[in-house]
Amino acid sequence: MTTPFRHTRPPSPKSATGRTAEVFEQIAVDFGIERPPTFVVLSSVPELLAPTWALMRESLIAGDGSRTGKELAALGVSLANKCPFCADAHTVLLHATGDHTLAEHLARGGTPENEEHARVLDWGRRTRIPGAALTPYPFPAGQAPAYLGTALAFHFINRIVSALLTEQLLPGNAQRFRAVRSLAGRSVARTVRRSAVPGAALPLLDAPGPGPDWAAGTPVGPAYDALRTAALAGADLLDADDLTLVRETLWAWDGGHPPVVLRGFPNRRERPAARLAVLAALAPYRITEEDVAAWREPSRSDASLVRLVAYGAFAAVERIETTMRVSAART
Repeated sequence: MTTPFRHTRPPSPKSATGRTAEVFEQIAVDFGIERPPTFVVLSSVPELLAPTWALMRESLIAGDGSRTGKELAALGVSLANKCPFCADAHTVLLHATGDHTLAEHLARGGTPENEEHARVLDWGRRTRIPGAALTPYPFPAGQAPAYLGTALAFHFINRIVSALLTEQLLPGNAQRFRAVRSLAGRSVARTVRRSAVPGAALPLLDAPGPGPDWAAGTPVGPAYDALRTAALAGADLLDADDLTLVRETLWAWDGGHPPVVLRGFPNRRERPAARLAVLAALAPYRITEEDVAAWREPSRSDASLVRLVAYGAFAAVERIETTMRVSAART
């Protein structure tokens, strides 16, 4: 049976219990989609699932600012990260906001005619580049926690999706058809246009800290802190030399995508864990069955693979967040 999952076989969300079941219940209510693969793929690691959802919910869904604007920022991030699954999803969700003309213009590869929309989309794209000028913001400064949280949430989610899901948002890539995109958007329109109560995802987290200064006083901060803690815990899957290699690679990264021939990347036979982590950070869509097989051992479960990919993904997020933190401090 064909599934949207690559490299892992997540547990069925229908059998979820406890905190995992609570997360899926809230996703269905506030996101409008039951058991989306984006989150199902994380369900083997509940401590990652809850904060990933919390950060997305508290920024994109319940955070300040228009949903259209934040979807545009998330779309810009997804395009910059070469994540067609997420880019298609945000196009569908723009239909859900009621901005059908904008959604279709973007689906055809166009640039928004509205200057404000174009600036937000471009801002989202530029967040991939460490050191890029991100201020002045193309949105009110008071909405920065929600927009920055949205961008960082999708820098993480894009990498998880590109590494562990196929590129098809819908079976047979049906989202490529305008009528399907529109219908899919309309099916969740009521949920997307409904106001969500900020902070409702925080009880799903285990005593998070306040988070970074740019999110101070908002639920985005604790959600970000919880995801950072959970994702970086995957460092225990790498030895000291591999951790140093990953960190040095990320600090030298200029935001670009690697060439077709992966020169300079860790060798899969000699350093398979480091290779997976670096690929998850810089080019998760380049992770192959051979890369995973080289790392696999009987003791290394699907949950371990998810944790390793999450570590690499968040290493990139943290590199990007450092730039955002500096920009936010200047506003």
